[in-house]
Amino acid sequence: MSTYLNLICRSVKAMFEFERHIYKSLVHLQDIEFTKNRERTLKMDILHPKISTKLMPVLVWIHGGAWRSGDKKEGLKHLVSFARQGFFCASIEYRLSHEAIFPAQIQDCKCAIRFLRAHAQKFHIDPHRIGVWGVSAGGHLAALLGTTEDIQEFEGSGGWQNYSSCVQAVCDWFGPTDFLRINDFLRNIDFTPANSPEAALIGGLIEENQDTAAKANPITYVSKEVPPFLIVHGDKDLLVPLNQSQLLFNALQKVEAEVTFEIIKGGKHGDKKKFGSRALSKKMENFFKKHLI
Repeated sequence: MSTYLNLICRSVKAMFEFERHIYKSLVHLQDIEFTKNRERTLKMDILHPKISTKLMPVLVWIHGGAWRSGDKKEGLKHLVSFARQGFFCASIEYRLSHEAIFPAQIQDCKCAIRFLRAHAQKFHIDPHRIGVWGVSAGGHLAALLGTTEDIQEFEGSGGWQNYSSCVQAVCDWFGPTDFLRINDFLRNIDFTPANSPEAALIGGLIEENQDTAAKANPITYVSKEVPPFLIVHGDKDLLVPLNQSQLLFNALQKVEAEVTFEIIKGGKHGDKKKFGSRALSKKMENFFKKHLI
């Protein structure tokens, strides 16, 4: 028991050391409400430099978790380096699939973007330079933000309706993009079709609800007007197959959109070591600086 308690104490101490390191150079705002729906109030966490002499570009993080779990606080460790480089960073919540089915999730993400634009003066941010970055389920939602600027159904009624939900740059880490083809390759998961994450998201079997599934696919809405994309996927991902990113990349190339596809050799789904490399971090920084600064 003492060993277990020591491990807990070390974990708690490490967490506080991380937060103290953040607070030393950045402003950290927690649980900022951006909308309230019948299921619950949705919030975001914010990181930004303590002092900025010019309007800050914005980077929004969307967490993963198969649309059925996840926490906005997961984004802080990914966003801190960007905040130190002058970005206004926000990590957002969205309704999970057991709370509401699609399109609730993309409506929440779009509402968060509108909220930031509505408060641009208060936050000292540039409303014309907003990028988004998501992983897995969050990558799916980030890609949808990038491809569905003119889809009114996805705006929802969460508030700030007079403001745009469009984004100027998208980074999608191993997000599903075509539910109808996600099982083209072997998936190393113990889901029956009825309780798969995709079925839970749309509220029914993919095979029996193909029109609904297609509406949830970012690939459905690809056009030459989309913002620049950076797609990142591991070639050993058995949860979200590599074909999902390949399909999106091919579709974006076909319409001559600006897109870069980084395949992480040996990368499994959410592989912290492979996706935490300095080389990839630098590519991420270059991408968002190019399109937002």
